[in-house]
Amino acid sequence: MKYTSKEPAILLLDDGTVFYGKAAGFKGLATGELCFNTGMTGYQEIFTDPSYTGQLMVMTSVHIGNYGIKESESESDKIRIAGLICRNLSPIHSRKDADMSIQDFLMMNKMVTITDVDTRAIVRHIRSKGAMNAIISTSIQDIDQLKKELAKVPSMEGLELSSQVASEKIWDFNTSGSMKVALLDAGFKHNIARSLADRGCQVRIFPYNTGFAEMNQWQPDGYMLSNGPGDPAVMKDVVNTVKEILNSGTPLFGICLGHQLLAEACGMRTYKMHHGHRGINHPVKNLNRGTSEITSQNHGFAVMQEDIENSKDLEITHFNLNDKTIEGIRVKSKPAFSVQYHPEAAPGPHDAAYLFDEFIELIKVHSKAKVASS
Repeated sequence: MKYTSKEPAILLLDDGTVFYGKAAGFKGLATGELCFNTGMTGYQEIFTDPSYTGQLMVMTSVHIGNYGIKESESESDKIRIAGLICRNLSPIHSRKDADMSIQDFLMMNKMVTITDVDTRAIVRHIRSKGAMNAIISTSIQDIDQLKKELAKVPSMEGLELSSQVASEKIWDFNTSGSMKVALLDAGFKHNIARSLADRGCQVRIFPYNTGFAEMNQWQPDGYMLSNGPGDPAVMKDVVNTVKEILNSGTPLFGICLGHQLLAEACGMRTYKMHHGHRGINHPVKNLNRGTSEITSQNHGFAVMQEDIENSKDLEITHFNLNDKTIEGIRVKSKPAFSVQYHPEAAPGPHDAAYLFDEFIELIKVHSKAKVASS
């Protein structure tokens, strides 16, 4: 069964391509960069991931909403995508302990949605033409008027978005544990903090623009650079903070945007990808272990490979088996490493969860060395 609506809806792409469908969710307009996610499950986690801020989400799985919404599984406090595009939206759900239907969730978050469109055709278009801006309309049907609205939407390249989703003040996610981890929040997924707390860490959340001196007053045993939206190349102040963390010699772990910020702090360049990586089935090679991992990914920017290869202080630890892009780096002279994908993936896969264990071990080794030298 699928959600049925008689209200028309339009998806207009930047290149003039138009898709016609039916309206769902909240009535109105939604604009942003068009992207797609290949995950067959985890739609709630995708919708609430702050990294998707400013993006219209095409779900490639045919049926969305069939197991409902459970509030405890959200990765932030609300839906973060700019708009939703899907084939079939389910009006009913099978999970008995779900808190609400997906339609109720969309309405509660005022999320404009278009259904009954050929998502396969949209994905093929993006893969061929590359990422582009688009507009969803469930209220205006005039194409010329929509083109004027779409022309106002800025490019994702050069856009800083962490300020829209990061915490506004310092707060404690978890106050018990033998180790203290300062999480620099550029738009963090809650499961990053959960993964640290589950391993015996106190976790304090610091807004993305917090300076090193203020974080260091808490005397953390390690620093976590979170995921988040936007272009890392324009986040100069945050990059300078990362440089100070590196100079302190305190263990550092970066995820997704945090990976890109670490690279920028080491003098490496980042670039806008053709259409990015978004899904839960991306194969990654671990060069240190000689193993392959199935990973969850969500990024439209990447680190320049030639810069890493020419660096004397960085080494590549992981690369993507599909397109050979950089998926992980390590700083040789500092206790710092990062990955482009999501080891905290919820609902999964969990192949890369060991990276949190490696970070904890790095903290323990560093703490022992610090005690021995004092």
